[in-house]
Amino acid sequence: MAIPDYQTLMLPLLKLVAEAKAPVSVRSLIEAIADEFNLTDDERAERLPSGQDNLLLNRMQWARTYMVKAGLIAAPKRGLVQITPRGMALLSEGLERIDNATLSQFPEYIDWLTAARDPTSRIKKVSREPKVTADDLLAELGLLVSSSEPSTTPHERISGAVAELESALQSDLLVRIRQMTPSDFEALIVKLLLSMGYGQGLEEMAEALGGTGDGGIDGIIHQDPLGLDRVYIQAKRYKDGNNVSSPDIRNFIGALNIQRATKGVFVTASQFTNDAKQAAQSSTVQVVLIDGIQLTDLMVRYKVGVLVRSSVEIKEIDEGFFN
Repeated sequence: MAIPDYQTLMLPLLKLVAEAKAPVSVRSLIEAIADEFNLTDDERAERLPSGQDNLLLNRMQWARTYMVKAGLIAAPKRGLVQITPRGMALLSEGLERIDNATLSQFPEYIDWLTAARDPTSRIKKVSREPKVTADDLLAELGLLVSSSEPSTTPHERISGAVAELESALQSDLLVRIRQMTPSDFEALIVKLLLSMGYGQGLEEMAEALGGTGDGGIDGIIHQDPLGLDRVYIQAKRYKDGNNVSSPDIRNFIGALNIQRATKGVFVTASQFTNDAKQAAQSSTVQVVLIDGIQLTDLMVRYKVGVLVRSSVEIKEIDEGFFN
């Protein structure tokens, strides 16, 4: 089954904390939670879109945060939690589910949500009548996700938004790349590899050789000052649908053999056919293939042809400061 959302994790997490009888870390309960939901090894290892955190653990930690704010769980020591009398009382009711709507009965939880945004700018005046639920307030905060989708944690929403923005950016990059001249495309590939750390990142360690009579080599990056270790480049700015085929790869491998080279990078703005990939894999020379999607991913990652328009800092407790 899919990894449960953080609200679905609230009740089983609260039960495990209660069964522990003593303060326990959320991280130590991850395997028990994974077993309860029969998660596969891949699901247990799944990470946020940012790749920074384990997805299941992140959702468990946010379930913990919400229940701490509602007074169901206390944090007596760093990294540890234990159930409170309020949490025990709620468990005794035999609820089938604990979620934001359940937590909204506790004033401390509503107060915490209210303080999450500037009440004068983002939140309308909300009465403290029983009809106001956590979902009402989350909707006011702009944090409520579609009811047709699993609820997600703030980290997931941020990571998902960043991934969506980068996907759109990569599509735009691919359009721009395919409009470049062949020589500009070759220069782009050289600049990208230098930005990735090849040739020690120094422009003088790279050569762009594209043009007639280039011998099937569009660029060279020297890995050391004496040129004893070199990376040879072939760059094909093909349009979408005009895929690189196996003859192109074999010709590149032949050019590498003439140069007595051991490393080559073949980059295209389109894709590679399966035969082309097989030709590269079966070569005695190490050949790395980079298609249009991988190219734009690397450009975004190493900030080549893109600018950082804005950034968001996500802060957390500095445990070392409080030790």
